[in-house]
Amino acid sequence: MECRVLSIQSHVVRGYVGNKSATFPLQVLGFEVDSINSVQFSNHTGYGHWKGQVLTAEELNVLYEGIKLNNVNHYDYILTGYSRDISFLVTVVDIIKELKKANPSLVYVCDPVMGDQGAMYVPENLLPVYKNKVVPLADILTPNQFEAELLTGRKINTEEDAIEVMDLLHKMGPETVVLTSTDLPSKQGDQFLVALGSQKISKVSDGTNTDQKICMDIPKVDAVFVGTGDLFAALMLAWTHQHPKDLKTACEKTVSVMHHVIKRTITYANEMAGPGKRPTPAQLELRMVQSKADIENPAIVVEAKVLQKSSQ
Repeated sequence: MECRVLSIQSHVVRGYVGNKSATFPLQVLGFEVDSINSVQFSNHTGYGHWKGQVLTAEELNVLYEGIKLNNVNHYDYILTGYSRDISFLVTVVDIIKELKKANPSLVYVCDPVMGDQGAMYVPENLLPVYKNKVVPLADILTPNQFEAELLTGRKINTEEDAIEVMDLLHKMGPETVVLTSTDLPSKQGDQFLVALGSQKISKVSDGTNTDQKICMDIPKVDAVFVGTGDLFAALMLAWTHQHPKDLKTACEKTVSVMHHVIKRTITYANEMAGPGKRPTPAQLELRMVQSKADIENPAIVVEAKVLQKSSQ
């Protein structure tokens, strides 16, 4: 069966961020991807210069109308990432509602990109829109720790806090929540980053619920990469599609692909920069095409630990 994704994210001419980060891996894994570019920039904003255009809510509506008029507005998945305009985000919400009405089994994967390390990099008035309109529609949510804290109003200092926050996010709507990165200490030492995931599946037919919570220790790499969050959300979409009731396997495959891509990227960037020099943003662009084999069939390098699994 053909599986079609509508991805509404940013686009760059050069490099990998937003739709450029998400489309190729999804296509490699067998998905048809329809992209709406929320912005079109020459490159990501971490470079010295960037130029480009921003899509308005009206322009988004026009594009969607065209899809609708041709009766090709049937999707299995919607994927959204960075948005910095309130009217644009509200329009995205309207489109999702309409598409979910057309296909009740549609899965919405939302990366609620709002900030990191205690600072918001989108206008603060987007938070209530995410909280009240976006998250309740999401089926899969991939916030970092700071975004999860913003959405729930709870701080995460311990693993127990993280579990509580994921449960609060479930109550808001999403069946699957993955905290892509946290500041929690890893049992494997400070060279590792802790990520956690939670999946609640209710079977309407027999009324049973299954609940799985997992934890992963991810090796850290000392460099700033752009587009990794977008890649993570796209891979979560793909691997949860292949393993819908097995969060552990979906997360292991997602994180292992990330590891292979990042390792290949930093090796290349350091070679290009030369000994003792810090790589430039251009040298640190993700080595996506070169990682095609890893995207299709990742060697598992990060194992997820099951914290709890229950069914009632």
